[in-house]
Amino acid sequence: MSTGAPPDAGGPDPRVMPAAASGFGAGADDYERGRPSYPADAVELLCRELGIGPGARVLDLAAGTGKLTRLLVPTGAEVVAVEPVAEMRERLRTGVPEAHVLDGTAERLPDVGRPFDAVTVAQAFHWFDAPVALAQIAGVLRPGGGLGLVWNERDAREPWVAELSRLIRWDERGRWRVPYTVEEDWAARIEATGAPFGPVARYDTTYRQPMDPDTLVARVLSTSYIASQPEADRAVLAGQVRELVADLGDSFELPYVTVAYWCRRDP
Repeated sequence: MSTGAPPDAGGPDPRVMPAAASGFGAGADDYERGRPSYPADAVELLCRELGIGPGARVLDLAAGTGKLTRLLVPTGAEVVAVEPVAEMRERLRTGVPEAHVLDGTAERLPDVGRPFDAVTVAQAFHWFDAPVALAQIAGVLRPGGGLGLVWNERDAREPWVAELSRLIRWDERGRWRVPYTVEEDWAARIEATGAPFGPVARYDTTYRQPMDPDTLVARVLSTSYIASQPEADRAVLAGQVRELVADLGDSFELPYVTVAYWCRRDP
């Protein structure tokens, strides 16, 4: 995802893929309002397997507005959060003041000081240049330190959620160079890079996000390739989303399938 060039204050950040830079910059408020948290069982598992707790030092990479960061802070660990998009970083500093927030990318990390006990990546590893990022991550982890990844994916087994995916043209996201597919086996991808990490384990669970029509609209508009579309197009889509859930009432839940992976750096 990185070019290795410094950011240009007068235009898009050249270190970040255009769909991510423009979309997440424009949609930072919608992202904070509409994106889900992560299920307690997945977070507890990653913290247990990676040794995240009092005295540990954790790097939350591509932290966004801090959806996972704020769940790591109560463990008592020292949390450093790295995020390349300025608008997201601003909301991260405001929302999670306990974390030390830095500008940087997975492929070109800032000076982070002494090694970390764990690195976490939530809803972002698919944007990375995996071999380059894993080499960087290995370089800041202590020997035996852990890497944890987690994603929430809308559960399209629910009919209205499947229709929502059709409305936002999720199957066409490749047009906007959004690199993630739900079916990706990230354990195999990591192991295929030859990076210095041990076997990758996987955990599957579910999550239900409390929802209302306004929050769902924010959730949809925070999608990277939608956030950067013309305002008129976004307004039409917002109306379609409201119409889709009109029969669900003022309060409902958006179901997700959550997948977590973890591994350790070789000693």
